[in-house]
Amino acid sequence: MSQPLACGGLPTRHGVSPSCVGLPGGAWPTFTDFLVERFPAIPRDVWLARMAAHLVADEFGALVTPERPYRGHMRLYYYRDLPDEPRIPFEAAVLFQDAHLVVADKPHFLPVTPSGRYVQETLLVRLKNQLGLDSLIPIHRIDRETAGLVLFGVNPAERDAYQALFRRHEISKHYEAIAPFRPELAFPQRRQTRIVEDDIFFRQRETPGEPNSETLIELLEVRGAQARYALSPVSGKKHQLRVHMNALGLPLLNDRIYPPVTPTPEADFAQPLQLLARSIAFTDPLTGQARQFESRLRLQWA
Repeated sequence: MSQPLACGGLPTRHGVSPSCVGLPGGAWPTFTDFLVERFPAIPRDVWLARMAAHLVADEFGALVTPERPYRGHMRLYYYRDLPDEPRIPFEAAVLFQDAHLVVADKPHFLPVTPSGRYVQETLLVRLKNQLGLDSLIPIHRIDRETAGLVLFGVNPAERDAYQALFRRHEISKHYEAIAPFRPELAFPQRRQTRIVEDDIFFRQRETPGEPNSETLIELLEVRGAQARYALSPVSGKKHQLRVHMNALGLPLLNDRIYPPVTPTPEADFAQPLQLLARSIAFTDPLTGQARQFESRLRLQWA
């Protein structure tokens, strides 16, 4: 019996690996009919063009044709195409590269991995094309709005060795942020709360209960009504730093969703979120060497 192939045997294309969709049991006449129903925003003629260009395959590497009968309980792989993808006018810098690790300094607004409106305009795809490393894979991620350090593994088989450092809290991460200054608050302080998903899908919020998040917050510098803070997360909950600071009445400068702005505006390149992944340090699990990296980027006061 044939064995499934990685990504259906489709290679990386322009730095982008194929996307995957699982096929449920069902009575669609053809794969085409399923894809049109599953992705209503993508017209049938787009799927037909992709199939004609040999850009859709099943998990065994067989190409999908327009009239091929539907079969469930398997996977299809295909390439996404975003002809109107907006250009992110900022460039990342590679700070370190060896046989195992790539460390990049990400600008504000650039997503780490493909999603939504962004495929080519992502840090991962840009680095794959720049470095010629199709196997490059992110070890961790930071928000699109956040700038600073991101680690990538060169060999996918080694990824878990680095991610285990995060799970065991053996990586020292430090962020900086610009936010209001409140003289009545004492620093340093350790924020330990429970963070859960908000009713709005992309937001998080604090709620009573056993803490699942922890951040050390320190005051670094005061300039009038604003201050620069050092934020050291112990846990890694989504939007943790932004949620913790907002709960203290210290929303980060240019944050569009903590507190919420209704409606949430599109990104304004002139007003980046003032949050920076400033430094990261750990012992490399593969080489045993002590690693410490510092971002070259700086925050902007209002």
